[in-house]
Amino acid sequence: MNKIFVALLICILLISCGQEKPETNKPKIVKEKIVKQFGYTLNDYTVKRDTVKKGDSFGSILENNNLFYPQIYNIVQKAKKVFDVRRINLGKPYTILFSKDSVKTPKVLIYQPNLIDYVVVSLTDSLFAEKKSKAVKLKEFEAEGVITSSLSETMEEKKLSPLLSNELSEIYAWTIDFFRLEKGDNFKIIYSAKFVDDSIAVGLNRIHSAYFEHRGKPFYAIEFETDPKRGLFEYFDENGKNLRRAFLRAPVQFSRISSRYNLKRKIAYYGRIRPHLGTDFAAPRGTPIRATASGTVTKASYTRSNGNYIKIKHNGTYSTQYLHMDKRGVKVGQFVKQGDYIGTVGMTGNTSGPHVCYRFWKNGKQVDPLKQKLPEAKPISKELKKRYLKYMMPVKNQLDSIESITFEKKSIR
Repeated sequence: MNKIFVALLICILLISCGQEKPETNKPKIVKEKIVKQFGYTLNDYTVKRDTVKKGDSFGSILENNNLFYPQIYNIVQKAKKVFDVRRINLGKPYTILFSKDSVKTPKVLIYQPNLIDYVVVSLTDSLFAEKKSKAVKLKEFEAEGVITSSLSETMEEKKLSPLLSNELSEIYAWTIDFFRLEKGDNFKIIYSAKFVDDSIAVGLNRIHSAYFEHRGKPFYAIEFETDPKRGLFEYFDENGKNLRRAFLRAPVQFSRISSRYNLKRKIAYYGRIRPHLGTDFAAPRGTPIRATASGTVTKASYTRSNGNYIKIKHNGTYSTQYLHMDKRGVKVGQFVKQGDYIGTVGMTGNTSGPHVCYRFWKNGKQVDPLKQKLPEAKPISKELKKRYLKYMMPVKNQLDSIESITFEKKSIR
């Protein structure tokens, strides 16, 4: 009996010894997250991030990071071929990548003049410098609003970019007078904005479609590519009618009308009634002025009253003139296209502030451009219109489905 008990005990011990005990304190292997930026794997370097401070120069930044003459001189000579090293701006970020060894040798400097562009400067024996840009992604957004005072104030209340106001005024330039909106007018827009690093906003891209209700009347504007080879987009209404005209409404963007065409206006400069035959668009000095329609420059000169001015003949019927320029950007005989740069806003000649006085001739007589029924743009072809109408329907449905806040005019005092 004792022999049987001993035998069983030995078997139990042998079986228990053959089983491995679970490892309760086995260390977990954590993989290092790979971080890539500016075309480099940052894990391979010691990374230093900083910003340009008062008194910094490109050379002093290099010197403060273990580089010395004549190596600094060679780096500067190579870098200045790519960007102006004298104009690194206060507060702009830069990154320096060092070797991970005990010496910590500086390998690369990356300077970021803005959120999109950056300059890579190699600091090793194989010196080089090159400009690069981050990948820009577009994200689509929807927005709506009701006018209570002005379009720009509504945009501000909605925390939307003020550039959207300018975009809308450009799209509807000859359909809606944005200087005479009414309380209760409302809009819906589908637009895209630019982002880098997935979450950093770097500006507006453009409005792709819009709905604007003005004085109870709906106006649609839907973007459609009319010339894929040139990447040309235009805006059409729900019936395929082009919203563009042969003339732009204003010769400057981001401006306001400071004085309208008025045959009985009292001019402060002269102190008496004198016809004002132009439309004044106030804008900061240096703002680009653009040709409102295609044509040939017939005058580019200076007079005591007009200051620097340009005159363009568009055809046998229409001519335009642009007064008080700071700089003229075109010459007599030069052909310009609609929207081309022709000079900058100034205050030369008889003027009390920076603006461009826009004058408009029809059949040799100066008229108010804002009251003219100007020719429309070339109509869309039948084939293109068929494609547009098919493309337009789902976009229009998307606009219609954007919820807007109802507005009762009687509630506004």
